[in-house]
Parts: sequence; C-alpha cells; structure tokens
Amino acid sequence: MAQKKKAEIRRAVHGRIRKKVRGTTARPRLAVYRSLNHIYAQVIDDDNGKTLATASTTEKALAGSTGGNIEAAQRIGKVIAERALAAGVSSVVFDRGGYVYHGRVKALIDATREAGLNKNEASAEQVTEDNSNES
Repeated sequence: MAQKKKAEIRRAVHGRIRKKVRGTTARPRLAVYRSLNHIYAQVIDDDNGKTLATASTTEKALAGSTGGNIEAAQRIGKVIAERALAAGVSSVVFDRGGYVYHGRVKALIDATREAGLNKNEASAEQVTEDNSNES
C-alpha cells in the first residue's frame, strides 16, 4: 500500500474535526490555517455562511519579517480576537484545521484567549498549573 502524504492525512483529520465542530450564530468557529510562510485565522458563522472577521500575516499592516513563526501567530491571535470582539463575538469554537495543537496553532489560540476571546475558558497551561497545585 502506498504511503499517504502529510497533506492528505491533515485533510482527513480536518474532515473528521469538521464533522464535530460547527460554528453557530451564538458561538462562531475560529478556523486556523497555516502554511510554511504564513498563518491565517477566520471567525465563521456556519449557520449563515458568513465570515465575521479575518486576520493573516499576508496583510501589510500585520506582516513582519516572517509570518511563519510563533511571534507572528501571537500577533494574528491578538488581532483576530480584537476584530471578533468588535464584531460582537465574545465566545468561539476553535477549529485547529487538522493541525496538532502545538507550536504556532497553540500560540495563536492562547493569544486569542489573552486578548479576551473565550474569557471563561481556561488554557491548557492554566489547567495543568491548577492540577499541579492541587497535589
């Protein structure tokens, strides 16, 4: 049997995630896409089929020396959270797009939480710290 390429595997994982994750008007979906050189984020209302806010490192105002690193992901996370809050969205469902919750994807999502999106949701680091403090 031939081996699958990384992109094919990611698309399959993303398809399985999308079966479960759906953005509503009350709680839209924050979709993340990362390429080698850039990272993109969109807040999408799947009920109405509308994109409420976008941010990416391809925008001139947000472009740094490179868009393919953790600092750029944190910048995009902060901006997408600000734009979502301006659009009246305070809580979202995260769609990691088939990528592992690590590195740039984790940095972007943590930055959105720090900027005020999903205030009531604890980040993975906070949960780990809380559990270690209880012991």
